[in-house]
Amino acid sequence: MDGDFRTNFVRDPAALKHFPSLVLNADYRPLSYYPLSLWPWQEAIKAAVLDRVQIVAEYDETVRSQRAVFRIPSVVVLKEFVRPQKRVAFTRFNLFLRDEFCCQYCGARGDLTFDHVVPRARGGVTSWQNVVAACSPCNLRKGSKTLRQVGMQLRRPPRQPSAEEMQAHGRKFPPNFLHESWMDYLYWDAELDA
Repeated sequence: MDGDFRTNFVRDPAALKHFPSLVLNADYRPLSYYPLSLWPWQEAIKAAVLDRVQIVAEYDETVRSQRAVFRIPSVVVLKEFVRPQKRVAFTRFNLFLRDEFCCQYCGARGDLTFDHVVPRARGGVTSWQNVVAACSPCNLRKGSKTLRQVGMQLRRPPRQPSAEEMQAHGRKFPPNFLHESWMDYLYWDAELDA
């Protein structure tokens, strides 16, 4: 685990196929919801042996070393609190997450690209306030024209999201695999139905 072991969680799907461990901050919240903060079981066991995490839930399966037998951790909690990032990086993925993976012109999902609301040809800049997710047909229809010229409207105006908004959006898109032992930790701060 090179670098800061607490935030350098693995995002390689191949490494997470078998028995991933959910990584929680010291306040028992996931470090990240999307992508979900997961470590391969090997990293979770290594962190536990180095006394960097506490194991709070385990799989039924075990692994053996030369001298010991370990149950594979399914949920680990960092012993030191990691301060969440306040600034959200302006990336293609985060832009799509902000717009909830749907076209901001027609609401279509899938085959998304991004579009400059004020076209670059007309002085528009690439920023949170001027770029939205758009499906290919809407992007082609708009081209380098203004919204007024093509008679299109935005579903909501583009703006820079907060880290809390991005976490809330991330909760709406759970990963393909959710172990039953994770449920108590993923949505414990969600509002309950009355």
